[in-house]
Amino acid sequence: MLWGLLVIIIAMAVILVYMFFQAHRHIVLDVDITIEDLPEAFDGYQIFFISDIHRRLVSFKLLKQIKSQPDIVVIGGDLTETGVPFSRVEENVRRLSQVGPIIFIWGNHDLYVDREALQQIFKKFQVKILDNQALVFKRGKDHLNIVGINDVTNHLDRLDEALEGRKKGTTVLLSHNPDIKYQLHEHHRIPLVISGHTHGGQIRLFGWGLREKGGIKEHPFGMLIVSKGYGTTWHPLRLGAPPDTLLLTLRSAK
Repeated sequence: MLWGLLVIIIAMAVILVYMFFQAHRHIVLDVDITIEDLPEAFDGYQIFFISDIHRRLVSFKLLKQIKSQPDIVVIGGDLTETGVPFSRVEENVRRLSQVGPIIFIWGNHDLYVDREALQQIFKKFQVKILDNQALVFKRGKDHLNIVGINDVTNHLDRLDEALEGRKKGTTVLLSHNPDIKYQLHEHHRIPLVISGHTHGGQIRLFGWGLREKGGIKEHPFGMLIVSKGYGTTWHPLRLGAPPDTLLLTLRSAK
């Protein structure tokens, strides 16, 4: 009886250590994304996407895995949460700013910290906040629209308002919460959506989790990419849903 209990305790301890290790891995997924109407001028355009940092410190080990200089760095929401010191937040932004120019979209946890202090950090490192806005990049006569919406969880998203600022060209939509998919239709002309929020379920047993699994999903409107995020909230444990960041290279189908 005592030996059986001891074996169970040891097994549980081993599992917890493994889950802690999984939650602190440093993974960059290098993915080519083919977009049918992408102008050739933007063929090879790179986006480094990191979301759900929460309490983690962005590791130099992670950043060293980025083999090329991305055109933009996107912090896809939940950069921080209540209780995280702003010194750590600032250090994370500083490190990411060395990778490339930063675009930020709001996540649900970002809304519950001192937003003025957070925006001061963004100002210091010239971070562009997309709050239901479109940022248009131009190469020759061609345009790439990077559209960022506010948090869907708290119903602060304004999709139509955000799309008003687009120019004729390809649109990439940034949404912290992938539930934006329920609002999207083919007429919106958005071939690619990038999101996070779900942590890939964070803990999945036999493939099952409480939240949406990470990965690339095809929808009638186009492609949805759900990152499993870099950090965790509540407890620093993962199982079956290791953290990830994304280095996305846009490719023209022509």
